[in-house]
Amino acid sequence: MAVPKRRVSKTRGAKRRTHYTVTLPMPVKDTDGTWKMPHRINKTTGEYKN
Repeated sequence: MAVPKRRVSKTRGAKRRTHYTVTLPMPVKDTDGTWKMPHRINKTTGEYKN
């Protein structure tokens, strides 16, 4: 069973967790000028790509 040999300090644990951020998806402007979420169907035209 994997057990840590020593206790991990608060600073060291916080440094490891600095990369655990939530990124929000950025909407993209479609060819017809409407905004949509990436990798989704355009609701006005019903197209996925061009």
